[in-house]
Amino acid sequence: MNNSKAVQENLDYRTVLDAMGQGVLLFNSEGAWMMDNLAARTILGANLMQIRSSGWVACAMLLDARRTDDQKADVVRARALEKTAPIRFSTLINGAYIPCWIAAIYGAGGQKYTMVTLEQADWQPLAELLGTFRNEARMSITSTRGHAELIVQLANKRPEGITVAGLAQRVVGFAEIMATHMYRLQMLMELLQRLEAIRLGQLPALIREGRRKLFVAEFIEDFLEELADESLLDPSHTEDIRDRLILDIPNELTVNAPPKYVANIIRDLLRNAILYSPVKARIIMRASAVQQTKFTQIDVIDEGYGVRAKETERVFAPFQRARQPQIIGEFGYGLSLYCAKAEVEAMGGRIWFESEEGVGSTFSFKLASGRE
Repeated sequence: MNNSKAVQENLDYRTVLDAMGQGVLLFNSEGAWMMDNLAARTILGANLMQIRSSGWVACAMLLDARRTDDQKADVVRARALEKTAPIRFSTLINGAYIPCWIAAIYGAGGQKYTMVTLEQADWQPLAELLGTFRNEARMSITSTRGHAELIVQLANKRPEGITVAGLAQRVVGFAEIMATHMYRLQMLMELLQRLEAIRLGQLPALIREGRRKLFVAEFIEDFLEELADESLLDPSHTEDIRDRLILDIPNELTVNAPPKYVANIIRDLLRNAILYSPVKARIIMRASAVQQTKFTQIDVIDEGYGVRAKETERVFAPFQRARQPQIIGEFGYGLSLYCAKAEVEAMGGRIWFESEEGVGSTFSFKLASGRE
């Protein structure tokens, strides 16, 4: 007896289905309920009693109850019964967003069964996002409101002994603090938008739509010129970082990529190089053709604090930051390098780093050049 036949004889299919993380419902060709599994009972709760009693009719009503599109369950089922591949859609059950599949299963006698698969909602990623956003928004709102009230108080009643110039200096100081909080909140909003595209699977299509041939030297020159109006860092950093940059980028190098995402990655790597290295320490941006491949590599090299060996796994992880004192002291969300890695890989490239604590780090990424 071969192994597969032995497995079939020794395993009860209901035990296998109950071990699955996805909910499963099975209906016969007339739409009557036949079976369900443990995950389906967990997801559907009391709704399952009606499905067992009324079969597919009750299931379709439940799937359609909170959906606003025209892809009704009966239509999806009819399409699934005509095809061999499962059809995916989504619904709301008990307030939770549930991705679903409907598939046709054919019996030995030619019967057509309908199988509905329900994925269990995972709220943990959403909890991470909302927690980070809520904390940052609360801090920004509280700080901005407090400093705005101080400005109003100073304007309405100037303290004794303070000159107009001194008053103006205080107001400017409060305004700078408010601007810093608004910058950080805007930065978080942009990171969450990038994260949304990654986790909802939208990134590949966005990259396909935006691809074009870019000359790296020209692109980076334009990027750096825009930094005069768009700072890489919040208003509390007044240094012009372009004075620290050393460029080594041949004119002929190209990449085949969307400008928006290349700019995202360069911005992330430069921001980290600036934040995590001493003031005025040089930063080198270098580009080169990867030998015997059709890729262009871009390196961002700093003389900063470096990454401890035991912290390397945190570098590209979401909502994680190295715990060295110099790094913890700087502002950050632990999202930018995670997003950069996902975007590089979605463009068919690779990103990595080499680092030595106390010496510095080199972050590198490579993208297809489009060379023939």
